Amino acid sequence: LKTMVQDVFEVSKASSGDLPVQMETLDFGKLLRQTLADMDDPIAQSGLAFKMEIPEEPVLIYADGQRLYRVFQNLLQNALKYSLEGSRVYVTLHADGRGAAASVKNTSKTEIPHNVDFTERFVRGDQSRTDGGSGLGLSIASSFTEACGGRFHMETIADLFVVTVEFAQISG
Repeated sequence: LKTMVQDVFEVSKASSGDLPVQMETLDFGKLLRQTLADMDDPIAQSGLAFKMEIPEEPVLIYADGQRLYRVFQNLLQNALKYSLEGSRVYVTLHADGRGAAASVKNTSKTEIPHNVDFTERFVRGDQSRTDGGSGLGLSIASSFTEACGGRFHMETIADLFVVTVEFAQISG
């Protein structure tokens, strides 16, 4: 309950523009690799195959590293919870010199309902879920991304769930 209250508080602050952010130049690829490394144990135990396409050369953006880490932690946790057993999760980062877009893609274990905004607070993909999740993960991810000056886009294509986080790329 304490975590849920803290999450609601942070989402509310982010939505109102009152979330403190510590903007800095970040290597987007390094942040993604670090998040994946920190989640190595649950990833290894999941039975899912994680496929990464992250450039080795720096992809520099301007954002709050702690907030953006939380964004991808939430996205990866959702992929671990909702992916079809034995399927693949794709984590990609593409940059073109102007913008950088990181995506997390997974196939859902259950049919994805239509016309549901998963970034709304307390919305869960599986209404019968009893794992203790609050339904705030995507709301937090969206709010934190926008508080850092990025764009958050979620789409479903049949049972494919795709979230893309975009930032302007800066030169080193």
